[in-house]
Amino acid sequence: MTLSAPWQAMLPIVLLSLSNVFMTFAWYGHLKFTGHALWVVVLASWGIAFFEYWLAVPANRIGHQVYSAAQLKTIQEVITLTVFAGFSAFYLKESLSWNTAIGFALIALGAAFVFRG
Repeated sequence: MTLSAPWQAMLPIVLLSLSNVFMTFAWYGHLKFTGHALWVVVLASWGIAFFEYWLAVPANRIGHQVYSAAQLKTIQEVITLTVFAGFSAFYLKESLSWNTAIGFALIALGAAFVFRG
């Protein structure tokens, strides 16, 4: 697949963002369904994760043309924390403490060092 330079840089971020929404629901969405058997929520999580992989694998394949593997992982982690913060607040109705917010910010600061040239 041949993409223009801006798309090669942005498409992986878009795909990783979408994949993280799926994966966050796969990992944590079942917390609202505690009445279901564990094997049921595990199978449901696997089903959700299947679609997540259809986004994450191409994101990394395309992204590796522009970013190093370490940079892709760093992008993914920052996206994960961002998606999780929104998921926690809006879906689980759990507020994030200041300690958590500061911890996430420090991780983002660490991520910035990965991209310093």
